Amino acid sequence: MNRLPVVDAGPLLEGAGDLVDTALAVDEACREVGFFYVTGHGVDPSLRAGLDDLARRFFALGADEKSRIAMARAGPAWRGWFPVGGELTAGVPDAKEGLYFGSELGPEDPRVAAGRPLHGANLFPRRPAGLRDAVLAYMDQMARLGQAILGAVAVALGLDRHWFGDHLTADPTLLFRIFRYPPGAPDHDGRWGVAEHTDYGLLTLLGTDGHGGLEVRTPGGWIGAPPLGDALVCNLGDMLERLTGGRYRSTAHRVPVTGEDRLSFPFFLDPSWDAVVERLPVVPRPPDGAAGERWDHASVHGFSGTYGEYLVDKVARVFPDLARGTVPGSPGQRRSAGSSA
Repeated sequence: MNRLPVVDAGPLLEGAGDLVDTALAVDEACREVGFFYVTGHGVDPSLRAGLDDLARRFFALGADEKSRIAMARAGPAWRGWFPVGGELTAGVPDAKEGLYFGSELGPEDPRVAAGRPLHGANLFPRRPAGLRDAVLAYMDQMARLGQAILGAVAVALGLDRHWFGDHLTADPTLLFRIFRYPPGAPDHDGRWGVAEHTDYGLLTLLGTDGHGGLEVRTPGGWIGAPPLGDALVCNLGDMLERLTGGRYRSTAHRVPVTGEDRLSFPFFLDPSWDAVVERLPVVPRPPDGAAGERWDHASVHGFSGTYGEYLVDKVARVFPDLARGTVPGSPGQRRSAGSSA
């Protein structure tokens, strides 16, 4: 394999006709590599272009102005800006800066009032004007697309098309990031834009600015995932691998440092916060060892608890300093108390 598969999402969004062919294409991509290009996605190209422009204008501001919406100001909601090196992957600072967003929730929301992590109001900058509206509109369109793709996944697994929306994603956890990767000489200091990792939830939908950078670990080795017209890139997260008993792959990927200043726009459609994610009964249990060993020698199949618990543990390792002040029992707190976790 030297290129990711391509899936046309048009039939899914139209909501009519036989979806078997699309479901079969999604199923094959999910089983073989866990990544695919999405064409026919219906995301407004002018919205994507406007969001790109607004993001560039924000990242061009000085650090003092960007820090007015620093993530520490959002408390347990974990929203806002972080500087280059402010996010960790496998304990190592990434060579990128970024903005974190989620579903917009006011203080009256009971989840916010209870201090639930990753829930709350987004932090938007005073300028550039328009970033707030663009981000929320983009998230709405991506959520619609993600639910449609999950419809194809459900059909491929022998479930009703609306199974995810009726169950695991009835109240989905929606997260959106805008990342800027500043230019640098490849491997100039042994750092990565983002080191090798997998995503946590169900689906990630990635938009780019037309510059390549993403690399995917396939069974045959690492391959690039260069831009393909206006296509988005979709990849699976750990919870979809868990649901399918390893039939579908949560595939490792990474972003090297390049000589280009580039942006990426990953959107994450994850299970409802309180959902308990267990292997689907319609999926046969694979023979021992059939799913293969993950790149990190870990298994998502031994986890027990809710998706929210899983996500908080993972994100706390990415931002340990923030976690120490906001999440009881977080890895950051345990390290500060002398634990090896």
